[in-house]
Amino acid sequence: MSDINRRQLLRLLGSAPLAAGFTWTDAEAAQAQKSAQAARATAPKAGVAPKFFTAREYAMVGLLANLIIPKDERSGSATDAGVPEFMDFMMVDQPNRQTAMRGGLAWIDFECQNRFDKRFLECSDAERAAVLDDIAWPQRATPERAAGVAFFNSFRDLTASGFWSSKMGVDDLQYIGNTMVPEWKGCPPEALKKIGIS
Repeated sequence: MSDINRRQLLRLLGSAPLAAGFTWTDAEAAQAQKSAQAARATAPKAGVAPKFFTAREYAMVGLLANLIIPKDERSGSATDAGVPEFMDFMMVDQPNRQTAMRGGLAWIDFECQNRFDKRFLECSDAERAAVLDDIAWPQRATPERAAGVAFFNSFRDLTASGFWSSKMGVDDLQYIGNTMVPEWKGCPPEALKKIGIS
């Protein structure tokens, strides 16, 4: 991986204490940002095996991340942005999250096996979507999928952190940074028109 770049989960966890481990405090979110910057400086080069994930888990991470942040006309996918490498770095950097991550990936495989008699990577796009739709919307999820919902929310947050802290993600946001504005003229008229304010 050259730079961390852009964008796209649990019954096995099974207990509320484990699911609670997915919640990030403000301090942990700040640490994730620092870790993202460190990951860019120490990221493995293309072809280097992950340090935490098994080969199968790593393939699942890439597929899930791409489902969360797919390639579009503006930028590349989560894997194009180096999100799997970022996640691998984060798992090594934060060992207390390893069980939840590994358990969440196993939960998805288990759920797919129960529903379709095959694991996540072997499922069709429609089958994957059916499983993920049941855990991606917390308000619609059934109580028995609470652990899956907690995992998927955490995984989605980590995917977004990896993507939007990468060069590709910053470019996708069209962030111009700390730019001097010699004279403030207010919100541009086209932006006001877009949100229905004149």
